[in-house]
Amino acid sequence: MSGSASLPGKATALALIATSQVLALSIWFAGAAALPALMAATDIGPMRQAALTSSVQLGFVIGAVLSAVTGLADRLPPQRLFALGSIIAALANIAALQLEPGGWSLIASRALAGAALALVYPVGMKLAASWARGDAGFLVGLLVGALTLGSALPFMFNLAGDIADWRLPFMASAMAALIAASLILLARGGPGLRPAARLDPGAFTLSVRDPALRLVNLGYLGHMWELYAMWAWIGPFAHAYWTRLGGDARLGDLTAFAVVASGAIACLAAGRLADRFGRTRITIIALGISGSCALLVGPAFALAPWLMIPLLIVWGMAVIADSAQFSAAITELAPPERTGTLLTIQTAMGFTLTVIMIQALGYWIELVGWAWAFTPLAIGPAVGVWAMARLRARPEAARLAGGNR
Repeated sequence: MSGSASLPGKATALALIATSQVLALSIWFAGAAALPALMAATDIGPMRQAALTSSVQLGFVIGAVLSAVTGLADRLPPQRLFALGSIIAALANIAALQLEPGGWSLIASRALAGAALALVYPVGMKLAASWARGDAGFLVGLLVGALTLGSALPFMFNLAGDIADWRLPFMASAMAALIAASLILLARGGPGLRPAARLDPGAFTLSVRDPALRLVNLGYLGHMWELYAMWAWIGPFAHAYWTRLGGDARLGDLTAFAVVASGAIACLAAGRLADRFGRTRITIIALGISGSCALLVGPAFALAPWLMIPLLIVWGMAVIADSAQFSAAITELAPPERTGTLLTIQTAMGFTLTVIMIQALGYWIELVGWAWAFTPLAIGPAVGVWAMARLRARPEAARLAGGNR
């Protein structure tokens, strides 16, 4: 790991942080992994199907904003704050087991879990970034990779028991989050660990007024337009695909796990490549590939597995590969005293958009079926490519990745 030799304990700390992130963030897609079993067990319409995941997104946005406004990150050491978030998210999942399957009370518990995860993911990112030494892109990629693998885990949990039991991914991910709460307490922060910056109202106008920051955020929104809607619906899509072929339902969960988890490898690779060859270049390539896959996957629904599965894996890698680079670009382009608020703004805008897209895609699928299910998702990457190409041509792009645009 470049830059790590002069920082004793860096590798151990990052391993603990990343592992804790993977385990705790398995909470995120427990509802999506449970959806096929819930659809078989109860009458759950398109709105509640989508809300099993979109409510987590909404809760995350509310939790992140409240944390920033109240300065909660300064009141507790980051390791304890991470552990607290993991425990609350686990308890929300355990409570869901006692609620009506697919009911609004269960969906409310998903929103609580999402709010708790706002104390996990950003805090873990802060801990990892405190170890940065010329490898910020890689470290942010490492944590986004952990988010990706954690998001995939509930589909794997389904394979460990009765696949018709919707409770399994909820319980398994709750146990994983409780383990994460213990592990994170063993992780040290790096020499770059600093108190969180106070929320700066002036940064809100800066994020719109500054051309470079505006383009980064537009690229990020194009990325988020696609990402979580794809993750939320890839499980039902995979189940429908294998059902059409007469395959076992477990193949649907195995496919969904492989598609989402493959993105973890892409995050690490893209982080390295972006540090070396440029942020805008890597984001443009990733957005172009993922947008193309969004157009192709639906029409490929009738194809044989040896064609469909590689296409899905490529999409799973491309759809998340660029994610960390938008955050890294903010840290490089923003005034240092406003970086924290600008990152909060970016996150809040992106995850709010995902709430809309997850819900809208559910209705779209109900209307057109799986053959054209993901076509609208290509709009986001197209906008993102345009924004990052414009940014690449601006003089401010020279500040990205040490001069690698």
